[in-house]
Amino acid sequence: MRASINRPPTPSAEQDRDKEPSLEEVINIKLVESGEKEKLMELLRERLVECGWRDEMKALCRAYARKKGRNNVTVDDLIHVITPKGRASVPDSVKAELLQRIRSFLMSTSLR
Repeated sequence: MRASINRPPTPSAEQDRDKEPSLEEVINIKLVESGEKEKLMELLRERLVECGWRDEMKALCRAYARKKGRNNVTVDDLIHVITPKGRASVPDSVKAELLQRIRSFLMSTSLR
């Protein structure tokens, strides 16, 4: 299996053949195919910039780099340290807005 920070491991071809897609996978496929996923990602980017979250994460990265020494920090280090803080600090209003948009999309789309 191949793994990535941004997505779950990709199953091998043998594992994928007989397996029916999960509800999460079906929803993701529908979001991608309709172009709604990209719209949601853009909305998320806009809201995170508006509320100052992005600047806060930049400041955390800079502080970490200063603390460890600029030449001693890798992108993987930053991701490992900052990701939990970043996820925890996304404002509830942004989460609620995205959840509502996803629900509306699902209500207007047949999952068959």
